[in-house]
Amino acid sequence: NEDIAEATEPVEIEEITSETNFLQLTLDIPEKPLFRNDDGGLVIPQEPLVNVLKKFDGVNFSDAISKSGAAQRKRYILRELPPYLILHLTRFRSNRYSREKNPTIVAFPVKNLDLGAYTFPKGGQQALPTEAEVRNMDVKALKALLTKYGREETAKHSLEKAELVGAAVDFVTKSLPDLLADKYDLVANVTHESPADVGREGKHDPLQEGFYKCHVQHKASNQWYEMQDLHVQEIMPQLIGVSESYVLIFERKSAQVK
Repeated sequence: NEDIAEATEPVEIEEITSETNFLQLTLDIPEKPLFRNDDGGLVIPQEPLVNVLKKFDGVNFSDAISKSGAAQRKRYILRELPPYLILHLTRFRSNRYSREKNPTIVAFPVKNLDLGAYTFPKGGQQALPTEAEVRNMDVKALKALLTKYGREETAKHSLEKAELVGAAVDFVTKSLPDLLADKYDLVANVTHESPADVGREGKHDPLQEGFYKCHVQHKASNQWYEMQDLHVQEIMPQLIGVSESYVLIFERKSAQVK
């Protein structure tokens, strides 16, 4: 018998680009196996948030199914970031028989979460004026600079050019970098806690077995609190960053600049 090689036609791949607004960003937590230590206790794996955010780096692909049932591969980039950012970690997965929870801890910073690597504005990243450039500006340009970034009152009440230059230099060197940076501070964290093996054995529903907690900060004192129903207690921020987070709410640092 002779082997007959048949030429196959190349598969056409349709590439589509679309833009959409978002209310929250959904992040997929990688599945990791659970191990037991020498004492028999479960060791919960961890994954840094920066790794989970690679979904939006414009390079990595995510598998998806279209409404018609066709397999798709998607890449995401962020054009613009909001004053408040909500991250939803997909801990739960359902099939026709049971619901499972991924207990992997997603470790994140409570302050200065930098999303600059995942932001691709259409006009490119905005360059900051240097101190030398500010000092060489005339009065009109100085006032325009301060007004552009919401410092109208400073521009109006600075009568002398030297005073105006001092105010502009102070603003450009101290406040403007945070105003333009894609950095966020945590303001709230919602967790779902349950024994790590619940839901993995297929006998229990982790949503029925577990419970929710919320972490919020009292800004006047910078103290963080953990709340569950009527129970409120202080908590260290270091513990928040390694909790069983389900929903994270961040405030952009530019929203805090006064």
